[in-house]
Amino acid sequence: MGRDSVVRVGVLFWLAAVYMALWGDLSVGNLVGGLVVGALIMVALPLPRIPVSGRLDLLAMAEAAVVSAYYALESSLQIAWFAIRPAPPPVSGVLRVGLSTKSDLVLVLTTDLLNLIPGTMVLEIDRSRCLVYVHVLDVGSDAAVARFYHQTRRLERLLISAFERPFPKSDRR
Repeated sequence: MGRDSVVRVGVLFWLAAVYMALWGDLSVGNLVGGLVVGALIMVALPLPRIPVSGRLDLLAMAEAAVVSAYYALESSLQIAWFAIRPAPPPVSGVLRVGLSTKSDLVLVLTTDLLNLIPGTMVLEIDRSRCLVYVHVLDVGSDAAVARFYHQTRRLERLLISAFERPFPKSDRR
């Protein structure tokens, strides 16, 4: 089974899992229904192929998942504090982030993770210059801005190491 086939089967099972989650019932009927609906979606609305070069680094992928979950939790607590503290709301603004990725996949994953972190929202992506404009809830201090840039760089670095790793010299064809 080739790499493309493995990805297609993975996407099919992911769509079936989403279908079952939406129904809220883990049953054989929902699994079969999810597989049928997933197959119909994949045939009727095919996604363009995203070139992925190199090898996947599962350790970096796991670290990216843990780090992004930590950032989401930390940000959620920060937003809760902003809501209940006896002070004016934080200063928000739009920050420009220059990314160093070569891959559309890593660019999309980075922006998706930024959107999942409470208090941030990607407003615009400039692919030609690899710039992302992000609305950030708290830009009231240099430390807050530096923390945002540090988080973004760390997530991007983890995703690059997970998805843009070059082939080892012995494996090149």
